Amino acid sequence: MESNTMHPKKSNGFSLVEVLVGTAIFLIVAISAYGIFANVFRLANGNQARMLAIQLADEQFEIVRNMPYLSVGLTNGIPLGILPQNQTLVRGNVTFDVGMTIRNVNFSTTSYQASSKLVEITVTCSTCQNFNPVTLTGQISPANLQSAGDGGAIVVQVFDANGQPVVGAEVVIQSVSTSTITNTDVTNNNGILNVIGVPPGNNAYRITVSKAGYSTERTYSIGGAGNPNPIKPDATVLNQQVTQVSFAIDKLSTLHFSSVGPLCNVIPNVEFNLSGAKQIGADIPKYSEALSTDTNGTLTLNSMEWDTYTLLPTEASYDIYGINPISPFALNPDNIQEVQLVGIPSSGNSLMVTVVDSALQLPISGVEVNLSKTGYDVTKITGQGYMNQTDWSAGSGQILFTDPTKYYSDNGLVDTSTSTGDILLDQAFGLYNINSTGTLESSTFDTGTTSNFYTFSWNPSSQPSLAGVESVKFQFASNDTSTSTSWDYKGPDGTSSSFFTVPGSSINNNQNGKQFVRYKAYLSTEVATVTPMVSDVSFAYTSGCIPPGQVLFQNLSGTYTLTVEKAGYITVSGSIDIGSDWQQKKVLLELQ
Repeated sequence: MESNTMHPKKSNGFSLVEVLVGTAIFLIVAISAYGIFANVFRLANGNQARMLAIQLADEQFEIVRNMPYLSVGLTNGIPLGILPQNQTLVRGNVTFDVGMTIRNVNFSTTSYQASSKLVEITVTCSTCQNFNPVTLTGQISPANLQSAGDGGAIVVQVFDANGQPVVGAEVVIQSVSTSTITNTDVTNNNGILNVIGVPPGNNAYRITVSKAGYSTERTYSIGGAGNPNPIKPDATVLNQQVTQVSFAIDKLSTLHFSSVGPLCNVIPNVEFNLSGAKQIGADIPKYSEALSTDTNGTLTLNSMEWDTYTLLPTEASYDIYGINPISPFALNPDNIQEVQLVGIPSSGNSLMVTVVDSALQLPISGVEVNLSKTGYDVTKITGQGYMNQTDWSAGSGQILFTDPTKYYSDNGLVDTSTSTGDILLDQAFGLYNINSTGTLESSTFDTGTTSNFYTFSWNPSSQPSLAGVESVKFQFASNDTSTSTSWDYKGPDGTSSSFFTVPGSSINNNQNGKQFVRYKAYLSTEVATVTPMVSDVSFAYTSGCIPPGQVLFQNLSGTYTLTVEKAGYITVSGSIDIGSDWQQKKVLLELQ
């Protein structure tokens, strides 16, 4: 029986998907093969370049070996000779840079002449990939022993800030008067370079020592402009004698300056002088510059040498409240040092007092610094900032403390306008309410950063006795945010049931670690014809922008008595004349 089943026809071609897959596989294989080929080609080229470099270095060595011994030297170096220190040569269509170092070695037993010479040839290729420099080093000696001749030796020793030898420091010796000799070499593992066979001369050689990433030190000409009597004059070389010169270099560092106010607000363009303690001549510092922070209140100085630096403010618009770290300050090698200048608007002649422990040379916070004369008696505490308000006459409604004459709110029972600059109880029909307490809540103070709080004070410190005991009292509140609608007012024991009743009382430490604060005043009386009064309110705090161990007094004139005291230390007292716009006084305190 014949079947009617249909059988599909088989195609002899490829579908589009099969073609694409096949093409992708081919490309992957091809690219991999090309990569392998390219790597092999690069390796082959690299090996060829290295072989050419080795041949070139050996060729240069053979040239040196076949020269007269007295001609083996650099055209402008020590020892003098006919060989160039650097040259560019082409071999096998490859361009190479060839550097040559030649130095006298092995002191003679009878003179300071050399009995052999060290030759070092280095070949580099800046256009070759994966090329490591080729260096060949060898020593050549004369056919016969050398007799004593003219010349001396310079021995250069280089050490770091800790007195340790600096290996590989570059030493450049330049003849000053003729400029015919420029010898460049490096120190050995002991930080020493011996240069032998140097023509004699009086103050004839400028020596400069440096190293990548390190400071630089050099000699100077006697009688030179700006430094006629250098501490380290250009080297003198005597015939048959050794001249020894030592240098100190170390890794470079960075100084980062910021100029801010006590609330950490940016103060732009603050000018100051910065000078180092290292000197190149009598009263001539190695570093001395007039500087200024920028519009953002910052200045970064890179490539600064390790030294002790003194900062002297020259800004006319601001008085420097403090310098942190205190000036002078040390900059260590390979370090980044932050320096903060804290300023407030200038107000007449000013005095910044810095109190330091005499043994530790560290600033001391919590020191009472009193400045007094007839009609003036002010005490400040080091390391603490102060905020105060002395006028409330502009009324309520201010959330943030921007207008110093306004406050946040009151309960309608206080009077801030009758006596400008004072808070009184409000009167009704010429009498004060003896049954109610008037309250005033301040605006929000911003200390700039998270802060710690110390004392709360007000004036006058005594009130009319008829007003009753505790006729004036306060509470204090701190907060993490200025926009909070909830302020937890507390007294000195850290609870809401206590009140500040004695000016200068300590603020409980549970208020610390916050940036924003308010105070609340409570006034009451027991006699309808008497009111208590508040003329100013202040509190002390510390923050990241309050420098330690320092205080500033402004608007001064004449001679004052300065007294500095702290428990456990010997009190220091003496007179001081204020005779400039801004001056500073450093006081050393000794333990009892």
